[in-house]
Amino acid sequence: MSEALARSILDDGAGSSPYPSLREATRAWARVALLSFGGPAGQIAVMHRIIVEEKRWVSEERFLHALNYCMLLPGPEAQQLATYIGWLMHRTLGGLLAGGLFILPGIICIMVLSYVYALWGRAPAVTALFFGLKAAVLAIVIEAVIRIGKRALKSRSLKALAAVAFVGIFFFAVPFPFIILAAALLGLTGVVRTIPLTHRSVESASGQMQQSLLGDEPPEHANATVGRTIRVAACWLALWLTPVIALLIMFGAQNVFSQIAVFFSKMAMVTFGGAYAVLAYVAQQAVQHYGWLTPPEMLDGLGMAETTPGPLIMVLQFVGFMAAFRNPGTLSPLFAGTLGGLLATWVTFTPCFLWIFVGAPFIERLRNVVGLNAALSAVTAAVVGVVLNLAIWFAIHTIFGATVQVRTWPLAFDAPVLSSLDPWALGLTLAAAFAMFRLNWGMIPTLASSCATGVALHLLGVI
Repeated sequence: MSEALARSILDDGAGSSPYPSLREATRAWARVALLSFGGPAGQIAVMHRIIVEEKRWVSEERFLHALNYCMLLPGPEAQQLATYIGWLMHRTLGGLLAGGLFILPGIICIMVLSYVYALWGRAPAVTALFFGLKAAVLAIVIEAVIRIGKRALKSRSLKALAAVAFVGIFFFAVPFPFIILAAALLGLTGVVRTIPLTHRSVESASGQMQQSLLGDEPPEHANATVGRTIRVAACWLALWLTPVIALLIMFGAQNVFSQIAVFFSKMAMVTFGGAYAVLAYVAQQAVQHYGWLTPPEMLDGLGMAETTPGPLIMVLQFVGFMAAFRNPGTLSPLFAGTLGGLLATWVTFTPCFLWIFVGAPFIERLRNVVGLNAALSAVTAAVVGVVLNLAIWFAIHTIFGATVQVRTWPLAFDAPVLSSLDPWALGLTLAAAFAMFRLNWGMIPTLASSCATGVALHLLGVI
């Protein structure tokens, strides 16, 4: 059985494209992972800047096509996008490297911070560093929304659709799947005038984006046969569910590790729209139903995930850590917490590889279908509105210390408390934006300067 699983994972790992080399791609994905702060918007921005603009490995059209598919899936879209593009360039091995590296820094950071939190509480110096980091990430997110919007919204209809998507999800809490489905139907039926993705690629023929190393043809390994699909699905379902079933058989449903495995496996299947759409439910269950942690601790965990590299859904590792730390059984609390955090991470992210490795070959083969391209053009416009929503959400929670829930039907959104404005956060964000937009600083200098400023403000006693 193990031999069959290994063969299923690596059966298409040979013969990878020589452009770029696997070593070069690994370095690039490691860089993407280390800079992937700020939630989905920031992570997509970093990936777009490095993979599309700087390296020119993937065209704008292919990037948006892959992003549209990943936005339809449960789970963290940025991590799945990295897995998709890694698979596109270097088959299954490339997808494993890209998707795995994307979450590795977050796993390490959340685990270290969980140890610090469990033993000593939050360290002020680390909080100050993250304070500066968030300001720089906000500037990167704003730049990404502007850049992607300019390239994706090529007609008035698409701009209007992006605006409607933003208003719907931000002010009225319209479910994310409904927005994407409605956009696809509007594009497919021709209600929204779209410009096919392939046409946008031709339009930019005089620019720098059209010269991507992968070109526009589906790769050879995008062969969506029934046999391959069954084999890959069986492999990843086994990797995902075997630990869950084993824990239930050995320890029973009431054991904390069994509860972690089952609960977060359920979350992996319903997290449509990213972490923001499901965190309220996770917090409610973890705090009220299971009693794993308190509401302030849940907010502290969310702060950790927001200010460390990797998807925001990494907060689930902190929840799993605290759950097992407080219910260690015969194990030491720290060892139990480590196992609980890693178990939560495993059952959260293993399904992400399943969705990509099973579905990506079909999505690649459908890229030239006219009706699908029209639908995806509309979905792209809606995605711009959704990313703008995430950017504003992140900005509100970076610049303001408190928010108030507005729940007057049909309105449902979080409004900032103006009196809680943090002038230092606002000033640092404006400085980071000035450095990027006017001085043309790169991401690393901007991030490093903002982090250093945050620590300096802490040492001066300002924050």
